[in-house]
Amino acid sequence: MTETTSTRTAGPSDAANELLERLGTTISPDLLVQALTHRSFAHEHPGVKHYERLEFLGDAVLELVATETLFRVHPDMTEGQLAKMRAKAVSEEALSAIARTKLHVEPYILLGRGEAAQGGASKSSILCDIVESLIGATFVEHGIDGAREVVHRLVDDTLAEVATEGPALDWKTSLTVKAHELGRPEPIYHMSVSGPEYAQVFTARVTLGDDETVLGTARGSSKRKAQLAAAEIAWHKLSD
Repeated sequence: MTETTSTRTAGPSDAANELLERLGTTISPDLLVQALTHRSFAHEHPGVKHYERLEFLGDAVLELVATETLFRVHPDMTEGQLAKMRAKAVSEEALSAIARTKLHVEPYILLGRGEAAQGGASKSSILCDIVESLIGATFVEHGIDGAREVVHRLVDDTLAEVATEGPALDWKTSLTVKAHELGRPEPIYHMSVSGPEYAQVFTARVTLGDDETVLGTARGSSKRKAQLAAAEIAWHKLSD
C-alpha cells in the first residue's frame, strides 16, 4: 500500500467508511489507522503505532466469541471436537479468507516499502493479523458486546461451515486413521526450512513408515500448517 492510500484511510473518507460498513461497526480514525498499520511501516515512521497490541487483544476476543458460539450451537459435541472446530474457524487460512472476501482490506494496509514490495498486503499471515486487530480495535471502542457483533458478522459462516467438514478439521489425525484402515504404517513428516528468520517457509513431505514414496508435499508459514496441508494431500491420495 502506498502512503497516499494510507493517508486517505486515516480520514473520514468514503473508502474508510466502506471498510467500516463491511466490518459492521465504527472505529475512530486514529484507532483505525493503528489497526491497519504493520510493524514495517511503523519502523519507517518513528512514533507511529502498529497493530500488534490490538491483534493480541482481538485474538483473545475472537477465541472467546467463537468458543461460546460453538458451545451453544453444538451441545452434544465433545471438548476435543469443539477445539478442532474452533482451531479451524480462527486459523490463518480462515481469517485471511475473511479479510479478502468479506472485508477486501488489502488496499488499506499500511506497509513499509520493503514489505510492500514483497506483496505483504496479500500475505495470509498479515491479513489474518489485520482481522484480529480490527476486532481488537472494536473491543476498545465498543466493549465486548460491540466486538461480539463484529465477530458474529465475520465468522459465523465459517463456524457453520467447519461443522460439516469432517476430516478437514484435523487432516493429520484423519491421515493416520486412513492409513490404519488400509493397514499401512504411521505417517512420517519430513521437514525443511527456507527463507530468512523473520519470514521462514516450512516445507513438509509426508510418507508412510519406511516407504520413501512421498504422498503429499506442502509449504506453510509454520511447521504445523505445512504438515496439515501435506496431510490433506496425502489423505486424498489414499482415499482415491
